[in-house]
Parts: sequence; structure tokens; C-alpha cells
Amino acid sequence: MADKPLLINYTQLNNLWMKWLTEPDYTKFDRWLKREAADWRKRLKETMPLELSQAMQHAMRFGQLACALELIQASGLDQDWETWADNWLPRDAEDIGRNNFWYWVQRRSHARWYIPNDWQAGSRQTTVDTTEEYVRNNPDSPLALIWFGISPELLPLINERAELSQWGANAKQTFIRLQQSRPPLWLRLRSDQDIKSMVGELGGAGVQVAKNEHGLCATGGFGISQTAAYKEGRIEIQDYASQQIAATVNAKAGEKIWDACAGGGGKALAMSNVMNSKGVVVATDLHDYKLVELKKRAKRAGHLNIRTFTWDGEAPLRLPQEIARQKGFDKVLVDAPCSATGTWRRNPDARLRLNEEHLSELLTIQQQLLKHASEGVRTGGQLIYATCSWLAAENENAVEKFLAEHPEFVLDSAKMLGAPEVDSDTMFVAVMVKKA
Repeated sequence: MADKPLLINYTQLNNLWMKWLTEPDYTKFDRWLKREAADWRKRLKETMPLELSQAMQHAMRFGQLACALELIQASGLDQDWETWADNWLPRDAEDIGRNNFWYWVQRRSHARWYIPNDWQAGSRQTTVDTTEEYVRNNPDSPLALIWFGISPELLPLINERAELSQWGANAKQTFIRLQQSRPPLWLRLRSDQDIKSMVGELGGAGVQVAKNEHGLCATGGFGISQTAAYKEGRIEIQDYASQQIAATVNAKAGEKIWDACAGGGGKALAMSNVMNSKGVVVATDLHDYKLVELKKRAKRAGHLNIRTFTWDGEAPLRLPQEIARQKGFDKVLVDAPCSATGTWRRNPDARLRLNEEHLSELLTIQQQLLKHASEGVRTGGQLIYATCSWLAAENENAVEKFLAEHPEFVLDSAKMLGAPEVDSDTMFVAVMVKKA
């Protein structure tokens, strides 16, 4: 018997969507939803259905496409889609009607929602099929990007990335197609854990896991954060590309390493994991609450060589005494604040926040962080710069600008990580060495 479709209250869903759109600068959805879910429980004495938040994320990916499909339904495919997209706003969903908007989002996302029996889907399904065929035949067209949840104005930036990374046509199309879906939940094991045994343990706990040449990921079933392996710190949730940034640092036992923008500490934990508690990882961040979470995770996993401090990046770090004695850290990782374009698959709301003004501010912050963090690198040491962005402006161009202003450093390597080669986020890492 086929699974029954999920029942979603379209009025509640649409009200939730329109309320989020009124938030200033399309506020971060996950934080906003936590507040909204608490209010939901308070008012309705019930938990917000998971399906509503999933539907909201689908709308963030395919809201522009929904409005485009409504236009195609009325007037056909022959439109100036680039100009149309330049003038489109998320609130345009109001103009095409609630049921129309969510019908298109549902069809494109292949979600299993309830559609009223009297809804005439025939001609609308034909519109979807016709548009999909057009996209297959015109993969570089503005409408093709809209189909995969990407604004056409980003095509020149995608082309720039493809050229810099030497992607062929297939790799570029894979990258574009991957933007329509979430990547799997990648897992990192503590160094003393056997992957085969962990697969069996997690499977026995009801977690659906998949192992491939790149590692282990959870694909469904019971929540990973509720398992004994996670609660005991024997496994962590960390995207593949993020793991590869930590691997690029190549932490060794006895080294003194500074994770300058540590956040929740995923990379600091990964580095400590291979150091056998010998040496030190100094983890800093602007936000103290993130470091509190890091300390909890470090204690849970038994990593005793992680020290935490707040650092705002507006001046060089005052070096701890043992670091000052060797005249700086062996390695400094600057995982800088960025546009997060490489995590749009997980956080589709971030697509709506990217603009020239915001990007300009980020580029300034990135150079400031590199400048002040670089003063903590000892002679012969390494400065590792990373972002969760695929934009050249934040990556290769940012590194080039820093090196031009700091000739005491030389570039050792630079590369993109993750998608399109791997079904994960897309990130960048560069290694620079301080010359003797």
C-alpha cells in the first residue's frame, strides 16, 4: 500500500511563511523557527509539525520557481527570465495565491503533502513537465537556474568558479543540480572508534547510515543526537568538507594550534582528535556562547588539550605564555565569516541575504581577521584560511589580496572541497607559510 500523503494545514503554512518574510533581512531561519516553535507550543499547547519547517525550506529553494511556473501556466515559456528574476521578490508569492504557490513548491520538491481532491492538477502537471524538458535542453539558461533554486544573476559567479576550479561541463551541471537538495548528514568518528563497528551500533539504534569511500553519513531513521555514541562523544556531526579543512591543517601531536574563528568547535575537536592530547588547540570566537558549547563537546569527547578565549578579531591575540616563548603558533586556522554560499543546500534562507553591501562587509572582515591572526604565526609556521563559500571574491581573490599586502607569507596550496565531487557542502581552504 502506498504511503498516505502528509496532512499540512495550508493556512498555517502560508501564515508561517508570510510571517518569516516580514522579518528584517530574512533573518536566519533556524533561529527564528526555534522562537516561533516555542510560541507555537505556548499558544496551541502542541509541537510545531516537522513537516511545516521542511515545507518552509522547500519554499526558500523553489519560491522563485513557483512564481515562474504560474507565469508559464498563464503566458508560456517565452519570457525574458533574466529581467523577470532581477525584479522578483519573495513576497510575490502573495500575488499568485496561496494554493497556487504551495502547489508549485510541492510539485517541484516532490514532497508528499495533501492536495485537495478538487484541485485540477492536469494542466499544471503539464506545465511542470514542459518546463523540466526545457531545462534539460537549455541547461545554462536563466530558467534552468531558477528550476534548481538558483538566482540567474549568480551564473557569472558560477562560471568563474568553474573556470578557477577547472570544472568541466558535467561537473558544473552537477554542482548546479546539487543545489536543489540537502546533502546527507556526515559523521566523524573519534580516532579510537572502528567504522564497521559504529555502522552496526548506529544501525542497531535505528539510525540509517551509509558508508562510502569518503566516510560515514546518516541518511534517516532515529536522530543521531539521541544515540549513545553521540552522547558519549564517540561520534560527531561534521560535514565532509569541514572535515577536510581540519585534515588540511594536518595537526600533529605536540603542536600549538590556534583555531581563530572556532564557532561551535567542529574543526578544533577534529584537530584535537588526532593529537592524542599532546600539544594544545587554542580556540577563540567572538561569541562566548559558542565557546561554552565547544567546552561541553570537548569534555564529552575527552579532548583535554583545548583551551578557549573570546577574541573579536579587531587586534592581534595576546599570546598565551607558552606560545609567546616559541614566538607564535605552529599553525593558525582562520575559518572566516563568509556568505556561506557553500552551505546553501542546508540553509536555503541564506540565498535571500546575499547582496553586494553584505558581501563587501564580509570581505573587509576577512582581511582584518587574516591580518591580525597572521601576527600569531611563528616563522616557518602556517596560516590556513578557510570559508564555507564558493565565491572567488572570498577565496582566491581574498588570499591574493592578503599575500600582496603581507609578503612575509607565501602560498603553499589552495583548493575547493566537497561538492560537486562529493555530495556535501562546498568549502575552500588555502595554506600559506610564513617565510624564514
